[in-house]
Amino acid sequence: MKEHDKNSFIGFILIALILVIFNTFFFPELPEEKQNTVDPISKEYNSESIKEDLNSNIKQKDAEKNINYLNGQFANTVKGSDKYEIIENDKLEVTISNKGGRITKVILKDYKTYNSLPLNLLDPDSSNFNLQFTTGEAINTSELYFKPIKYSDEKLGMKLEVDSFHYIEYIYTINEDYIVNLDIQMIGMNNIIPKNINYINLEWQMKTPQTEKSKSSQDMYTGIHYQYSSDEEVDYLSFTSEYKEEKINSRLNWVGFKQQFFSAIFIAKDGFQKPTLLRSKKNDNSKFIKDLYAKFELPYKHQKEETLSFEFFFGPNHYKTLKSYNSGFEEIIDLGFMWIDTIVNKYIIINLFNFLNNYISNYGIIILLLTIIIKICLAPFTYKTYLSQAKMKVLKPEIDKINEKYKGGKDPMKMQQETLALYRKTGVNPMGGCLPMLFQFPILIAMFRFFPASIELRQESFLWADDLSAYDSILDLPFNIPFYGDHVSLFTLLMTISTLLYTRMNSSMATGQMAQMKWMMYLMPIMFLGFFNSYAAALSYYYFLANMITFSQQFVMKRFIDEKAILSELERNKKKPKKKSKFQKKLEELQKKQAEQLKRKR
Repeated sequence: MKEHDKNSFIGFILIALILVIFNTFFFPELPEEKQNTVDPISKEYNSESIKEDLNSNIKQKDAEKNINYLNGQFANTVKGSDKYEIIENDKLEVTISNKGGRITKVILKDYKTYNSLPLNLLDPDSSNFNLQFTTGEAINTSELYFKPIKYSDEKLGMKLEVDSFHYIEYIYTINEDYIVNLDIQMIGMNNIIPKNINYINLEWQMKTPQTEKSKSSQDMYTGIHYQYSSDEEVDYLSFTSEYKEEKINSRLNWVGFKQQFFSAIFIAKDGFQKPTLLRSKKNDNSKFIKDLYAKFELPYKHQKEETLSFEFFFGPNHYKTLKSYNSGFEEIIDLGFMWIDTIVNKYIIINLFNFLNNYISNYGIIILLLTIIIKICLAPFTYKTYLSQAKMKVLKPEIDKINEKYKGGKDPMKMQQETLALYRKTGVNPMGGCLPMLFQFPILIAMFRFFPASIELRQESFLWADDLSAYDSILDLPFNIPFYGDHVSLFTLLMTISTLLYTRMNSSMATGQMAQMKWMMYLMPIMFLGFFNSYAAALSYYYFLANMITFSQQFVMKRFIDEKAILSELERNKKKPKKKSKFQKKLEELQKKQAEQLKRKR
């Protein structure tokens, strides 16, 4: 046998003997491992017996890990029994475990889950808070037992002792609102941590539990946000990816684990030093929405006494509440695709909604009044759109004659020139109906983002909808229809029917290519039927109301718009001499060039 093989064999025998001795004399007998099938990613269990077996296995593995600490400085913190302490105020009940000294439960007292249980932001068995450093051996505080020290009902210490002169203490202090202060005091650790180590790692992890009626909707709004220290810009990891990991090489103020209506935000009073590792992943078969993880590098200066100061925000994603902290927390609420949608929501919709909420408690009525106010404000644009459509309707017979003249694709350029010439003579702008719509479009998109993100609507009922922030259902199906779902939303049906009626009314005025695209105009509402079926009932309700109010406005406008008078006006416009604008001249020149190019090709 070669010399190094012999040494390896002897080393292996010695390690085995050490393990046998320690297991025999220092540890109680552990239950035998049983064969079980556990998904290591989701940690979902098929029965209670498998749960018990797995817990036994975890304890055995933890015991094996603890061997590493027995001869180290933290040997007296390896063994212990789990104990829990509570600090609370009017809004929060925070449970802290002596194992790891970490927060294991946060109950928001003013809220319940979709199935009327206390709303806990953390799952005790699937969250983690771990200080990671080396003393010559790797130390993970989440594996060790802290000593609880109750300073007051609002202040709790968790001390991890080497001895009375060398220890780490987590001091938790709960404020009057949603903030929990955390001071990590490191006393005498400069004699424990090697001089060449100038940073320690802090790991924070949450597997977010389902708290809302629609798991898919909650997933859509669950992810990681963070704010840069340099310009206070708030960014985020992709919410749609199954797995997303990113290393941030910039200083950060805070990192937030955001859910649809609630968030846990970890704030560093002096900022997080770079780099910071962020990770988000999900498993569709898991009971959790997403697994969110952050790893920070914290500076360590080797002083006799050092304190790292942090804050936790555990609370609702309520815009004005988040904004009151002046830390950019409100930016985690998704208020629009584009900057204009965000502005509309921030400065118009939210303020108007809150104003109505001061006087009315029924949110169905608030949405009705909100819709009426918006439609009244947009009435001038609606009138211009309808007037333009009326002019196009009056011109339709002449447009049809031009189309018939060049039927079968005969000289399409010539057909386009004659059509534009007719518009120019009559003074009709074919885009006149579209331009006013551009002013209404940001409102439509803003409302699309506003309702699913409004915690005010959460668990608020109206008519047959038991929760305006989730889908309404008048019939639960025993099967799932692809692209539609396993239930029937009445508000979505009403919205779809009203949209089809509105499309039919407007399609009678369509000319040219628009007339050929009628099938597309009818297809879109059908597609929305599947998309909105699992969306917030408040949104479908709003779009339904908007359609119905538009019908009413058009009915009134029709009484004031005389199509015969419009036709007479257009005939008079034909006789007036027309001065070509620069745009028209350039357009005609471009058309002539295109016509010449077509002739050359032929």
